Amino acid sequence: MQGTKNLTKGPITRQLFALALPIMGTSFIQMAYSLTDMAWVGRLGSEAVASIGAVGILTWMTTSISLLNKVGSEVSVGQSIGAQNADDARNFASHNLTIALIISVCWGLILFLFANPIIGFYKLDAPIAARSVEYLRIVSTAFPFIFLASAFTGIHNAAGRSKVPFYISGAGLLLNMILDPLFILGFGWGTAGAAWATWISEATVVAVFVFQLKKRSRLLDGFPFFVKLKGFYTKRIFQLGLPVAMLNTFFAIINLFMARTASTYGGYIGLMTLTAGGQIEAIAWNTSQGFSTALSAFVAQNYAAKCKKRVISAYHTTLKMTTVFGIFCTLLFVFYGSEVFSLIVPEQAAYEAGSVFLRIDGYSMLFMMLEITMQGLFYGTGRTVPPAIISITFNTLRVPMAIGLTALGLGIAGVWWAISISSMLKGVIAFIWFRILQKRIL
Repeated sequence: MQGTKNLTKGPITRQLFALALPIMGTSFIQMAYSLTDMAWVGRLGSEAVASIGAVGILTWMTTSISLLNKVGSEVSVGQSIGAQNADDARNFASHNLTIALIISVCWGLILFLFANPIIGFYKLDAPIAARSVEYLRIVSTAFPFIFLASAFTGIHNAAGRSKVPFYISGAGLLLNMILDPLFILGFGWGTAGAAWATWISEATVVAVFVFQLKKRSRLLDGFPFFVKLKGFYTKRIFQLGLPVAMLNTFFAIINLFMARTASTYGGYIGLMTLTAGGQIEAIAWNTSQGFSTALSAFVAQNYAAKCKKRVISAYHTTLKMTTVFGIFCTLLFVFYGSEVFSLIVPEQAAYEAGSVFLRIDGYSMLFMMLEITMQGLFYGTGRTVPPAIISITFNTLRVPMAIGLTALGLGIAGVWWAISISSMLKGVIAFIWFRILQKRIL
C-alpha cells in the first residue's frame, strides 16, 4: 500500500524510536498549546490562569473523546495494513474521519449552549467564571478541528508515518506561539486572545492535513474523507476506540470533581495548582504516551502478522526506555518542582503551592510510565477493555480518597496524595493483569 511502512521486519529498537520520537514530539506540541496559553496568561495573574484552567479540564475531556478515532484509526488501520488488506485500511480511515466530525459537532454544540451551568460547577468568583465562559464558547467552536486532527494523526501513525503529524502539529504550535502574545498582550484581548490563537492554530493544522493528503501524498492509495457509515466498520471502530475514549473521558470527569475539591480547600490557588500542575505533569505523560502509541502501532502490525516474538521484544525495549525517563521525571519534580512551576506562573504564592503538588506527584512518575506502556501493549493486541477497567476503577477512588485524606488534616495536600497513590496502584495492576494474560495471547 502506497505511503505505508512495514513494521513486521527490520530492527525493532530503531523502528520503535523512529515511530516514538515524532509521536512524542506531536504529543509535546499538543501539550505546548495549553502550556503556551498558560505561560502568557500567567503574566496576567493567577486568577487568569484559574479561568482558563477551568476550561482546560473540559478541553482535556474533548481530547479524551477524540481518542475514540485516534486509537480507532491506529489499531483498525494498522491491523488492516499488517493483514495486507488495503480496502479495509481505506474504509477504516474514511469511517474514522466521518465519525470524528459527527461527534465533535454535537459535543461542541453542547458545551457552547451550556457554558454557564458547566463553569458554575466550579463555584468560582463571578469575574473568573465570566472569563471562563467566554473562553469556553470560543474554543468549543474549534472542537471539530481537534477531532479531525486526532483522526488524521492516528491514520498516519498506523501507516508508520508518524513524522507527518509531528511536522504539521509543529507548524500549528509555531503559529500559536506567535499569536498568543499578540492577541493576549498586544491586542489586549486577555484570556479571549488565548482562545482565538488556539482556534486559528487548530484550524490551520487541519487545513495542512487536508492539503498533505490531497495534493502531496496518496496515503493508502487515496481515500475519501467522509463517507456514508457502514455497520461493520463503525462497530469495529467503536469496539476498539470507545473503551479508550471512555476511560480518558472518565478520567477528565474525575478531574472535574478533584478540581472542585481543590477549589474548596485551596480556593482559586488550589484550582490553579491542579490545572497548571497537570499541564506540567503532561511532560512525563506525553513522553510515555509517545512510546505507548509507537508500541501500539508496532504491536498492531506484528500481532496481525503473527510475529509474536517481535511483540515481546518491543514490549521489553519500551519498558526499559520509559523506566529511565520515569526516574528522571521523579528527580525533576521532587527536587526542582518550585523552579519548574515558576516557569508557568511566576507569582510566589502560585509556585510555592505548585512545588508541593509536583513533589507529591513526582513519587508516582515511574508507575504512571508503567501503566501507559502497558496500555500500548493492550491496545496493539486489540484488547482495549482491561486498561479501561483499571483506569476507571482507580481514578474513581481518587475522589473519596481525596475527601478522606483532607478530612484527616492533610488539607489540600490530601488531594495531591490521592492523585499520586492512585497512579501507583494503576501501574502495578496493569502490569500484573498483562502478565496473567500473556501466555494466552502471546
